Amino acid sequence: MGDTRKNPNPLNCTMSLGDHLEELRARLILAISGLAIGAIVALIFGTWIIRFIEKPYVKAMQPRIEKAEKEGPLREFAVLVDLFFENLLTASQSDPNAPAIHPDQVAFTRRVAADTVRQWQGGEAGVSRDERALPNWARLQVLAPAEAFTAYMKVSLIAGLILTCPWVFYQIWMFVAAGLYEHERQYVRKAVPFSAILFVAGAMFFLFVVARISLRFFLGFGDLMDVASNWTLQRYISFVTVLMLVFGLAFQTPIAILILNRTGLVSLEALRSVRKYVFLSVFIVSAVVTPPDIISQVTLAVPLYGLYEVGMLLARLSRKRAERKKEDSPGDA
Repeated sequence: MGDTRKNPNPLNCTMSLGDHLEELRARLILAISGLAIGAIVALIFGTWIIRFIEKPYVKAMQPRIEKAEKEGPLREFAVLVDLFFENLLTASQSDPNAPAIHPDQVAFTRRVAADTVRQWQGGEAGVSRDERALPNWARLQVLAPAEAFTAYMKVSLIAGLILTCPWVFYQIWMFVAAGLYEHERQYVRKAVPFSAILFVAGAMFFLFVVARISLRFFLGFGDLMDVASNWTLQRYISFVTVLMLVFGLAFQTPIAILILNRTGLVSLEALRSVRKYVFLSVFIVSAVVTPPDIISQVTLAVPLYGLYEVGMLLARLSRKRAERKKEDSPGDA
């Protein structure tokens, strides 16, 4: 009897439980090694990454910063300057002992003073609020000695994952492919780059679209409750990075559906029959994994269900292509 494990084409043989565990160990080591390299690179640019992640917070805070600047001490100073020149003009016209001052000179000086106050109040000319430092009262806070360091390390780790996600997803899908037949592995290999792209797209969708809406909702709700929204850097980083991961993983839905269908684990008819249950399930899942606000839940649930429909569309197109290829094959006769 020959040893069936010594197959000249090991990709087509069945793996034992021990082989699967060994494959898992090897893939985990490779994935973690790549993640560690990405995290080290992200550590070098950690400050820039934190500023990048803070952009939704700066955007959400901008209206109240502008309101505070308009209604703050500089606003009172502008009124005082305007009142001074108004009194100067009145005095020069009513007091016969006053030196001769032309009204146009007063108006010119008044206009220059008003422009100076406005520039002082609005910051450097031509520089937007996003490019300037936030006032101290609007900045994210740290309440413990090591909190800033912990947030820096957490951001570097998440950024390293996003940076190396093609490599990490390649290892994950290759582990999955180890338990499939050769004709099934081709779908997994093709899915790797698209899986990485969808992960980054989901993370960026949250950061640039959902985060700003959610933060403004929370700020407005804090005002409604008449409480000060003094957020810490640690809590903000945790909020943003966790949901970036959630949205990135949620955007894997089309790839997962396509692979499940093409490997024969789930039929297209079964996917269609459970549409209404999926619709309900995505809202339940969104309510569990997102903060308790309706905006975050809807902005995750709607794209998630849309991605489910996209996955079914890809599965349908893939099946039609396979049927067309089979019809054109000369070996059917």
